[in-house]
Amino acid sequence: MAKYKRDVEGLKLEDPWRVFRIMGEFVDGFHELSEVGPAVSMFGSARTKQGSRWYKQAEKTAFLLGKEGYTIITGAGGGIMEAGNKGAVEAKSNSVGLNIDLPYEQKPNRYVKRLIEFHYFFCRKVMFVKYAKAFVIFPGGFGTLDEFFESITLIQTERMERFPIILFGSEFWGGLSDWLKKSALKEENIKAEDLSIFQVVDKPEDVVKAIEKFYNRKRK
Repeated sequence: MAKYKRDVEGLKLEDPWRVFRIMGEFVDGFHELSEVGPAVSMFGSARTKQGSRWYKQAEKTAFLLGKEGYTIITGAGGGIMEAGNKGAVEAKSNSVGLNIDLPYEQKPNRYVKRLIEFHYFFCRKVMFVKYAKAFVIFPGGFGTLDEFFESITLIQTERMERFPIILFGSEFWGGLSDWLKKSALKEENIKAEDLSIFQVVDKPEDVVKAIEKFYNRKRK
């Protein structure tokens, strides 16, 4: 009981100061990203090997988007994130990395030209959404799925305006898409129109076309 009381007292002292650290991360993020211009956030596994097809396609996608004037924002790590930043550099576009402090150190990849460090995942996630004109999501694990489902939830619940959410690779994402139709939709846990919040493509060129089509339609 005495230890419990000490722990509670410690939290009472620590938590108010934690608020300032959270505020600091938001302020730094807003300041650093306020002038990046139109951006696309790219997600995918840090475990994807260099030279793999997903890596090459992510690199090409970022390159094509960079040539169209988009800043590329990634999580700063390896794999798909590295490919995204690499493609941006090759296109001579802005290459941004939002690194996260993890128990095992994640070193920013060498293609990140503007690095912002975060301790809190939720602060980092706000930056991915706030400054992105689109999400491009390559094959990945839990973190990638987290970004995908949070973004479509925010749109579904009208907490944010609709923007392009593009899953790359029908071979990888097809099973998830089918499950949403056959299970979640069948059980009426989602509506049919919710499935239009995202789309699946298989070519880097189709990513660019999907984003341009969305904003051309929106301007009309």
